[in-house]
Amino acid sequence: MIVTKHHLFTIPGFSKRRGFCRGKSRDWFRAHGLDWRMFVAHGIPAETLEATGDGLALALVKWARKCQAAADAHGADIDG
Repeated sequence: MIVTKHHLFTIPGFSKRRGFCRGKSRDWFRAHGLDWRMFVAHGIPAETLEATGDGLALALVKWARKCQAAADAHGADIDG
């Protein structure tokens, strides 16, 4: 599964607003040796995020899978 910017900016439960902040997310990608621009343009494999072992990355993958399951159940693509 591909995790997209839609998932990143809509994940609930980490602040008053939905989603992770763009600036800190960019910093996180840099700290983990991942390409922010490629992620924004194309998404990133869930396995790549999982391999970091980072709790926020694991939560993002979980959210992406939940979104995909909802889309599959409704016959729609909500990945944006």
